[in-house]
Formats: sequence, C-alpha cells, structure tokens
Amino acid sequence: MKWGMLLLAMTACGTPPIEAAPASTEHAPTIELRPIAHDQICVTKGEVADAQVREPTVRAFARGSRGDAAALTFTFGGDADRGRALANGELRRQMGLKLRAQDSCNVVYGRGRRDPKPKLEVSAKANPGKRTHEECGADGYTKIRPARSHALPPLEVGSTHTLRAEIVGDDLHAWVDGALVWTGTLPAEARSISGPAGMRSDNVKLDGLALSAPHSSAAATECKKTEHDD
Repeated sequence: MKWGMLLLAMTACGTPPIEAAPASTEHAPTIELRPIAHDQICVTKGEVADAQVREPTVRAFARGSRGDAAALTFTFGGDADRGRALANGELRRQMGLKLRAQDSCNVVYGRGRRDPKPKLEVSAKANPGKRTHEECGADGYTKIRPARSHALPPLEVGSTHTLRAEIVGDDLHAWVDGALVWTGTLPAEARSISGPAGMRSDNVKLDGLALSAPHSSAAATECKKTEHDD
C-alpha cells in the first residue's frame, strides 16, 4: 500500500515525472524545529487523546509556533472505523501538515493522500479578507505542481514515519523519513499568509503522534474549537 498524502495546498498543470527517492538527502532542512508539548497542541476539530487519532476528522495547530516549517511523526493505524466526507463531498484518507495556518480560509497544506490514488499533494488555500469556514467554505484552493517529486515509501499498518516540510523564500521542500520527496515554488499569494504550524488527518488512525515546529516569540494564537475546518 502506498502513501496518499503529505498535506500542503496552490496550479495543477499535468503530472511531472516521479523518480525513486534518493539514497541521500539532496536538500537538507535549514529551519530548526522544537518538540511541541501535548498541552501546547490546540485541537480545533476532533480529538487527540494519548497521542492517538481515532476520529475521522482532526485539525490542530501548535501554540507558540512559527508556521514556515513543521514535522509530524506517527505510526499508521489503518483506516478510521467510520468515514466522514469533506465539505466538497469527497471522502479522502489522508494525513499531513498545516503551514502558515492563519485561519480556516488561509493556510498552506502538505498532504499524503491515499485516494483517489496515492500521491503527495501540496496546495495553498488563500481567501484574502475571509477567516471562517462560513465565509470561504472549500473555496480558494490551488494545487501546486512540483518542480521535482519522488516515490513515497510503503504506508503499512504499524509502520512509523516522519513527514517534514519547510518554506524558504517562495520554495517549499518536503521530506518523508529524511528523504526529500517534493520540491516546488509557492505562488505569490502564499507570501501574505502567516500563522502557526499544525497537522490534519482525514479518515485514518494514527498512534504515537508527535509534532515539532519552530518556536515563535509572538503571542500564542487563541485555542478554540470550530465546527468546520476543511
């Protein structure tokens, strides 16, 4: 079974060649990450209990973090016991990172998707002047075509993996288990998006969840639940 999604979201224009992941990292991460304590992870939708995800929809961000980089380590537990469709009606199985998670309407995603076919997808959701799901819904998504991408390792029940991504300038790089698997350039709209790092999952089970992100000296974002965050 192959991976389906590393989460990051902005123009799909054909599919670039997919190569085998390199034996050594071509581009090493440059942004320092710090482990996020569990009491500093704000779960805005769903629940994370004892570092486990069991609900079909989970959204969270790291309080006191800077959103240009993040890493998520987890053990894959298979599909969620019950499914839940996204706002656009699609029922996807995926997990990944939220970068620059400003609000429900403005965020960069790096997702490992399992359907409709396994792939790593990077996108940006940009809705200037809008903040809540009621204002933007599932609008504003732009898929980003990678300049280069690589095959992903098998995603098997019980296997442990680390997703990592960072934005430097306008470029985004993503790694799986230390190997560079995706690199590309974000559109200009992403420059105006600013917020903490976070994670999301849809219709999958995750165990041993650990989130890392850069530290921010800015005031921590308020933590509150939301009914919608797609």
